[in-house]
Amino acid sequence: MKYFTHWMTAFITLFIMTYIGLQDPWVKEVLRLKSFDILLANEDKSPSQDITIITIDEAAIEKYGQWPWPRDKIADLIINLRQAETGIIVMPILFSEEDRFGHDTEFCTTLMFGTVIAQTGTVQNRKSNPVPRGVAKIGDPLDFLYEWPGMVGPLPELAGCAAGVGVINTAPEIDGVVRRVPLIMKIGDDTYPAMAVEVIRVATGNPSYQVKSGPTGIQAVRVPGFPVIKTDANARIWLTWNKEYDIVSASSDDFSSLTGKTVVVGITAEGLASIIATPIGEQYDYMLSASTLDTVLSGKSIQRHDLSPLGETLAAILIGFSVIVLVRFAPYWLIAISVLSLYGASIYASYWFFSNKLFLVDVTWIIITLTIISMHSIFNRFILEFKLKQQIRKQFEKYLDPRQVAILVKNPDKLKLGGDRKEMSFLFMDIVGFTPISEYYKNNDDPEGLVNVINDYLNRMSKIVLKNGGTIDKYMGDCIMAFWNAPLDCPNHAEMAVKTAIECAKETENIKKEFKEKGLPDINIGSGVNTGTCIVGNMGSENRLDYSVIGDSVNLAARLEAATRNYKDENGKVPALIYSSYTQEQLKDIKSVEIDKIKVKGKEELITIYKPIYN
Repeated sequence: MKYFTHWMTAFITLFIMTYIGLQDPWVKEVLRLKSFDILLANEDKSPSQDITIITIDEAAIEKYGQWPWPRDKIADLIINLRQAETGIIVMPILFSEEDRFGHDTEFCTTLMFGTVIAQTGTVQNRKSNPVPRGVAKIGDPLDFLYEWPGMVGPLPELAGCAAGVGVINTAPEIDGVVRRVPLIMKIGDDTYPAMAVEVIRVATGNPSYQVKSGPTGIQAVRVPGFPVIKTDANARIWLTWNKEYDIVSASSDDFSSLTGKTVVVGITAEGLASIIATPIGEQYDYMLSASTLDTVLSGKSIQRHDLSPLGETLAAILIGFSVIVLVRFAPYWLIAISVLSLYGASIYASYWFFSNKLFLVDVTWIIITLTIISMHSIFNRFILEFKLKQQIRKQFEKYLDPRQVAILVKNPDKLKLGGDRKEMSFLFMDIVGFTPISEYYKNNDDPEGLVNVINDYLNRMSKIVLKNGGTIDKYMGDCIMAFWNAPLDCPNHAEMAVKTAIECAKETENIKKEFKEKGLPDINIGSGVNTGTCIVGNMGSENRLDYSVIGDSVNLAARLEAATRNYKDENGKVPALIYSSYTQEQLKDIKSVEIDKIKVKGKEELITIYKPIYN
């Protein structure tokens, strides 16, 4: 349960990330827009075939005088462009005040010849000569259009003469960078087309345009005779900034190269020009009109579906869930490769969709989710593995050779926690005739001496068990229970169990010599070994677990150890070791001799017992 709860925190984190993603906070919006900037800024540059820029630059100011020019000079510029048979002239310049030189009438007559001038939305709630445009509405688009509190238009005289009047504003992004432009805006119930829409309307000779909307927002803007322009729910389009424009100074006397081209007039003179922030850096404000128009005319508008956020969120959930499962079960090298591959695949998918489909896919939240979930899951796994290693070290350091403990700590997968059925060999070893030793220390009023003797005996025997790869299951008074082939595999477990018992018998002879020198009673041990199948694993309660074995084969080893008291050697002493035929059958390097066939508790058939032949 604790293990499950620990991993549930990763799923809780994924849920929180999903919730935040669906809320779409401003941080997510900024990250998304910045990621789109990378795509937009890396578009391949190509020359515009349809649009040329006429700049009111330092050379033009030097030639015609300070800005604003008398409007008869602007009229002359328009006439010169018309003589060159240019297309529509776009002037994203606001003419909201009368000409101080009184040339508005002269200027007005030139505007009739396919010239579109500007009006601008304001944050002030005032209307100054706004010029709305009739629109055919399919659905109810007003609730979805970007709204300006006020609008400042050109002089009514100029508006009446101009072929069209378009809005030059953009809807501000959260970070002030211009990426999208609304094609239709509103004040109250009046709609106002952007400069690009108005240029197309003029070019097609239509008196109005159409807006189609649905339950979720604006779907498209259309000028009859021109292909449908797909927009987002707020009638916005993403601008492409990948065009390079021919630039001609307004001071030029020869515009013959501009025949048939749409001309955008802009101000670039130092101290007069306005600058806007774009994904490709700072640009002159007239570039907004040029880029919007070029985007619309190309028919290759950048798209981002209204359901894209939902799809991206689902992708983040799927990736996050996959990472949680992956980190839980896979090796670290596969985790690293997989996570890096997911990073690469996400970034490449975004690039591919934009490059091939002009479709914007936001992978920032996917990457953030992937990063946080990966770190969380890996941290969870690290903590669990650390706790598991601590548990292994705590559980086995007293019962296994340190080298074996180190192997288990390094490779916890070698230890299957829980029950596992395995063939193993078991050793029970006990002091025979312990009563005389106990009585000796009792009579001498030396209980500490008895404890020291027992501890010394157990310590010396245990070292032999551990040295030979055995696992000490438990101490039962002066009895040692050990087994082989768990938790680490030991192919020759029967051989090692018998070998251990033989070495313990030899070490007992050393102990007997020490006892004799100290005047202590004699000591002997009896050892029983059996080989068979049992259940091994962590057993116990939630509060206390013990790595142990259960099964009939274990019980038989204990019975054999008890049976050693019934057999004596040629010197009248109990044999140090007896083992079953199940063990004897697996011995290769140890020679055996049959002792007897005995009946033990819990067994109907007779058990053939053996002892080793050794010096």
